[in-house]
Amino acid sequence: MKKNDWLKLISAIIICQGAGLIGSLFTFSAIPNWYQTISKPAFQPSNWLFGPVWTTLYVLMGISAFLIWSSFAKATEGQVRKKIKIALIIFGAQLVLNALWSIIFFGANKIGWAFAELVVLWLMIVLTMIVFAKISKPAMYLLLPYILWVSFASFLNFTLWQLNKNQIVPNLIACTMEAKLCPDGTAVGRSGPNCEFTPCPGSF
Repeated sequence: MKKNDWLKLISAIIICQGAGLIGSLFTFSAIPNWYQTISKPAFQPSNWLFGPVWTTLYVLMGISAFLIWSSFAKATEGQVRKKIKIALIIFGAQLVLNALWSIIFFGANKIGWAFAELVVLWLMIVLTMIVFAKISKPAMYLLLPYILWVSFASFLNFTLWQLNKNQIVPNLIACTMEAKLCPDGTAVGRSGPNCEFTPCPGSF
């Protein structure tokens, strides 16, 4: 690839990772506090899994967007260029919705509204895949893991909503962002109504 193409690829990946960074600002503080207090289903994945999964998905999304973006320079017809612009706008819209979910779920603690937002996001991803497929089939295929994960996340979000919609969550005091080092090398933060440290893995 040419130097300009590499710059486009890196830029596309950074933009997508930026959506994850915005979401993490609300996620990291909520997990050891509010998120610890709500009921969860048995199939809830471990918290550590979400980071690597989303990082990988954002990379794939960036590559997908790059394939569409790079095709713009190769397009000679004005109508084709218009389709590419529309496709990138739709992609950008779903990326905004992606970041917005973390704000609603972890930031505002609105599980039901977060599920409704996920439904809209799912539909926008499907629309993105449809318009991408008309320009680049590989770009569309790169979004398959994304739509599958969001489908699972939607089911998980719905289940969390059903488990907690009648549950009264007590008002939590603001805990400090201190961390305690565990014997296995991991760190735990303060949580719960009294801001006590979360037990270390393996401790009872």
